[in-house]
Amino acid sequence: MALRITDECINCDVCEPECPNDAISMGPEYYVIEPSRCTECVGHHDEPQCKVVCPVECIEIHPEWVESPVQLHLKYERLIGEPEKLT
Repeated sequence: MALRITDECINCDVCEPECPNDAISMGPEYYVIEPSRCTECVGHHDEPQCKVVCPVECIEIHPEWVESPVQLHLKYERLIGEPEKLT
């Protein structure tokens, strides 16, 4: 599943640099997550780093982008351009 940032975002700028996939950027009013680039940090970290650093807890599962852990890992492989084995 990809994540999304809700309108409760306070634009504190802490999530964007934490994203290893460059999936977070400033939207028209607040930060947004590009679902095609979000792997919930699979392949990089044990938990989504944007959620770890968010001071207002405005990051949630994107209900329109439901993906399994295997699908997230395949997306990670595609993004880094190097196939890795899922363990």
